Amino acid sequence: MSADCVVFDINIDHPRERVWSVIGDLPRYSRFFRGITSFEQIAARGYGTPARFLLRASLGPGALLHHEIETRIARPDEQLVLAGKPDNGSWVSIRLEDGGPGRTILKFVFFQPMLRHPQGIDWTESDIKNWVRDAVRRIDGHLAGISDPRAVLKRKDVSSSPMRMVSTLAKAGILAPARPDKMFKQLKAVASWGGTMVAGYTAAAAREPGKTAVIDPTGRRTFGEIADRSARLAAGLRDLGVRPGSKVGILARNHATFIESLVAFGKLGADVVMLNTALSAEQVVEVVRRHRVKVLVVDDEFAGKVDYLPVTITRLWTGSKSPTVESVIADNEPGTFTPPKEPGRLIVMTSGTSGTPKGARRPTPPGLGSAAMVLSRIPLKVGDSVLIAAPIFHSWGLVGVQIGMVLRATLSLQRTFDAEATLAAIEKHRITTLFVVPIMLQRMLALPDHVRERYDTSSLRIVASSGSAIPGTVVTGFMDVFGDILYNFYGSTEVSAGAIATPADLRAAPTTAGRSPLGSTLGILGPDGEQVPPGSVGRIFVGNDMLFDGYTDGVAREIRHQLMDTGDRGYFDADGRLFVSGRDDEMIVSGGENVFPRPVEEVLSALPQVDDVAVVGVPDDEYGQRLAAYLVLRAGARLDAELVRSYVHQRLARFSVPRDVLFVDELPRNPTGKVLKRLLTDEHPLVQQLD
Repeated sequence: MSADCVVFDINIDHPRERVWSVIGDLPRYSRFFRGITSFEQIAARGYGTPARFLLRASLGPGALLHHEIETRIARPDEQLVLAGKPDNGSWVSIRLEDGGPGRTILKFVFFQPMLRHPQGIDWTESDIKNWVRDAVRRIDGHLAGISDPRAVLKRKDVSSSPMRMVSTLAKAGILAPARPDKMFKQLKAVASWGGTMVAGYTAAAAREPGKTAVIDPTGRRTFGEIADRSARLAAGLRDLGVRPGSKVGILARNHATFIESLVAFGKLGADVVMLNTALSAEQVVEVVRRHRVKVLVVDDEFAGKVDYLPVTITRLWTGSKSPTVESVIADNEPGTFTPPKEPGRLIVMTSGTSGTPKGARRPTPPGLGSAAMVLSRIPLKVGDSVLIAAPIFHSWGLVGVQIGMVLRATLSLQRTFDAEATLAAIEKHRITTLFVVPIMLQRMLALPDHVRERYDTSSLRIVASSGSAIPGTVVTGFMDVFGDILYNFYGSTEVSAGAIATPADLRAAPTTAGRSPLGSTLGILGPDGEQVPPGSVGRIFVGNDMLFDGYTDGVAREIRHQLMDTGDRGYFDADGRLFVSGRDDEMIVSGGENVFPRPVEEVLSALPQVDDVAVVGVPDDEYGQRLAAYLVLRAGARLDAELVRSYVHQRLARFSVPRDVLFVDELPRNPTGKVLKRLLTDEHPLVQQLD
C-alpha cells in the first residue's frame, strides 16, 4: 500500500523558468509521465478561482482513471499544487527552487496519493518516486534538445521478423493446412503471381471455389466465378490491345465488377488508374490524358464525366450502356495468362484536399508481408464476413479488398454509403468486420437510438477506420454504443501503414493514431532529419516495404533514414503512442506561435450543439495568420460566436482561439469524407468577427 505522504527532491540541470515551461503546462504531461493519457483543461484560472482539468490515466491493469483536478496554487517558476475535485484529501505539490547556476531543485510532495483509486492503491513509495524520476529524465532530454533515445531510426521490414510474421498469419488462420492438391495450387498461384490481386483470388479459388467471395446489390459471386469471369474478361481485354504495361482505368463505385476488373487487368500486367468518382468531367479528361489510359471501365451513372474523352479510348460499361463488361465476359472463353516480367501497378489518386488529385503508384505487396503488417494490430481471421463501406478507389477501401482476399473473406459491397442501410447489411449478412472512413462513424452515431436499435449488430467485432482524424468524442461515443471494437489506421496512399490504434489504445487516449505495426517504423524528425527530443512535435516519417514509388508526375516524397515523409506533424506520448498534430501545410504561425487547427477542432466537436467543424488558417494583417472556425450546428441548436471563442479560450491557449467564427449549412467533403478546406474560404468569404 502507498504511503500517506511521499516527499523527495530531484535536481535538474535547467533554470527554473525553463523547467516551469513543462511543469506548468499540464496538457503536455502525457508526453512525459507514463500512464497519463490526457490532461484536458475544462476551465481557465480566473481571479480567485482555480483552473480545472480532466485527467485521464491508465496507471495499471484494469479500468481507466478519470479524475477532475484543480490547480490550488500555480505560481510561475515557483510552485504548482494540484488537488482532486471534489476534494478527497489527496494533493500533489511541486516546488521549484534554485539549485545553483542553471540548475533547479524539484521538491515533490504526494499527500495521500491515489488514495481512492484501486489502480494506484498498490503503488509503493518507491513506485511513485521511480515514476516521477522517469518523467523528469524525459523532461530533461526535452529541455536539453537531446534526441528521443527510444526511437531507432532504422527501417523495418516484415522479413526481419520471420517468426512474428508466421505467428501473425497463423493466428489469422492463413497458414491452416489443407488438402495437398489444394495447397499446391495455392502455393503455385502465390509463387507465380506474387502478392497481386491475381494471386489472391487464384489461390482462394483453388482452396474454396464454391465459397461466396463478393455480395453486392446484383447478387453473389463465388471465388470460382470470379476466377472464371476475370479470365474471360482478360481475354477480351487482350483482344482490345491491353498488354503488360498498358495504362487502363476504372471509374466506378463499389461492386463485384470493380474487383473482377482489377483481377483481369492484373492477369494482363496492366497499370490500373483508379479514378475518384468525385472528379469533374474536366478532371477526368486530364487524368486520363496524363496517364495515357487506353481502356476505361466505367459505371453508367458517370457517362457525363467521360463524354469528352477521345473516341480512341475504349469505354466498357458496368451497367446497360454498350459495350458492357458483361458482353465481353460472355463473348470470350477463359484465357490462359503468363505472369508478366513486372506486375501491373495500381495507381491510386490522392485525396486532393489541398489541390488537384495526383496519381500515386502503389508497389506490389511482397508476398504476405503487407497482410501481416495489418493483421499484427487488427485481428481479422480467415472466413470473416467483411463489409467495405470505404470506396475501393481509395487506398483504405483497397486495403480492405486486399486483406479480405488473403483471408478468403466474403466481401459485402454497397455502391454508396447509407448509415441505416449499413446497419441492415450488418444484420443480414452477419458482418464481422467493417471498413469505414471517419465521417461514416459520425453518420452511424448520429442515427436516433430507436433506429440503431432496430438492427442486430452483435456479429460485428472489428470496425476499422482510416482516411482522416476521428474526433475524440466520436471515438468514445462510437465505442460506448457499439462496444470496444474500433481500430484506427494511420497511414496514407504514399506510406501505407504508419500506426494502428487498438480499442485499448483508443479508450486510453481517444485521439491517438496508435503504434507502429509489424514491419513498419515511425520517426518524429526535426529540420535536421534527426529524431526530435522527447515530447517535441516534429515531422512524421514512416518506413516499411510498401512505401509508394512516387507520383505519376515524377515528384517523390522526402526520404530520411529510409523513412518517408508523411506530410504530417506529431509527437509520441510517454508510452510510445503516436499523436498527429496536423498537416505540415495546415500549421500556421500566429503572433510568433506555431498553431495547428486540429486541437481546436477537437475542442469544438465536443460542444453538444456542433454537428461538424473545420478550422483553417487565414491571413491576418496584425498577427500574420489567424484561425477561422466553420461550424455546422445540429438541427434546432443555437450558438453564437462569442460563446464559441470563450469556450475555446477556457480550454486552449489564447493564440488558438479562432477570431473568425462562421456558421455554415455543411462542409465540403470528398467521397472519403475529408474536408476540402481549400474550398471553405472560397465558398464562404470571411467577415472577421472581432469584439
